[in-house]
Amino acid sequence: MGKTVIFYRTVDGKCPIQDFLDSLSGKAAQKVTWVLKLLEDLDVVPANYFKKLVNTEEIWECRIQFASNAYRIFCFFEGDSVVVLTHGFTKKTQKTPRREIDRAEAYRKNHLKRRLKK
Repeated sequence: MGKTVIFYRTVDGKCPIQDFLDSLSGKAAQKVTWVLKLLEDLDVVPANYFKKLVNTEEIWECRIQFASNAYRIFCFFEGDSVVVLTHGFTKKTQKTPRREIDRAEAYRKNHLKRRLKK
């Protein structure tokens, strides 16, 4: 059916996506939650809400537009049905900052490496 959404945690237990969600206003957080629910419920999520970033190592972005703000949440797939959310940010420029993509790729590598050790 749909997918399971989980939050990435760093080795020392920090949760960047939770910090991002906590920083949002109530209404913006509601919109983000609505988009994440689409991710869980739909087999195919419309590209205006969810798409793979080109030239990345399997990094996807959830795209949320609220009022005049554009929010992005990076994530990756673990297997076919689990989506791991890494972190989010408020998009202020047309182009997604490379450092944000690099951060998501580093989190992905770290997560997968730790998972193999279990």
